[in-house]
Amino acid sequence: MIYTKTGDQGETSLVGGTRVSKCDARVEAYGTVDELNAQIGVTAELASAVDKACYDDLKKIQNHLFIIQTLLATEDEATYARLPQLPDDAVEWLEHQIDDITGKLPKNNAFVIPGGNMANAQCHVARTVCRRAERRIVAMQCEVDGSIRRYMNRLSDYLFVLSRLMVLVTGDKENFWSAK
Repeated sequence: MIYTKTGDQGETSLVGGTRVSKCDARVEAYGTVDELNAQIGVTAELASAVDKACYDDLKKIQNHLFIIQTLLATEDEATYARLPQLPDDAVEWLEHQIDDITGKLPKNNAFVIPGGNMANAQCHVARTVCRRAERRIVAMQCEVDGSIRRYMNRLSDYLFVLSRLMVLVTGDKENFWSAK
C-alpha cells in the first residue's frame, strides 16, 4: 500500500523512526535535495541527446544525491554510521568534471542568462534548486558532514559549466546579460 496515513497530521518519520514536523529544517533540507534529484533526472534526459558522458555523470550524481538525502534524514549517529556514505573522492570527482568541462569552454566575463536551448535552461533550473538545497542544509543548524556541504557547493558549479557546455556542443548561442 502506498499510503500509510501516518503523515496526515503534518508529521513524518526520520530514518530511525523519530517523528518530526514536515516543516522541520531537516525535512526541508532532504526534501529539497529530493527535488534537486528529480531536476537532475530531467537534466540527464535532456543531456543524453547532447553528450552521453554527461548523461552518465548526471546519473552518478543522482546516486550521490540519494546518499545525501538519506544521511540528512538520519539523526541517530549509530544509524548514520551504518548507512552508505558519499565516496571519499566525490568532491574531487566533481572538481575534475568541472575542470574538464571548463577546459572546453570559451572564456566568459559576462553574466549568463539561462537559455539557448532546453538542456541549458534545465541545467540552470537544477543549479538554482541545488543552491536552495545548500541553504536548507546550512539552515539545519546541526552537524552535517562537511563533505556534504562541499559536494553541494561544487555541484552547483558543475551545473553552471554544464549549462554552458550544452549550448557549445549543439552550436546554439549563449545568452549574456546586458545592462542596456
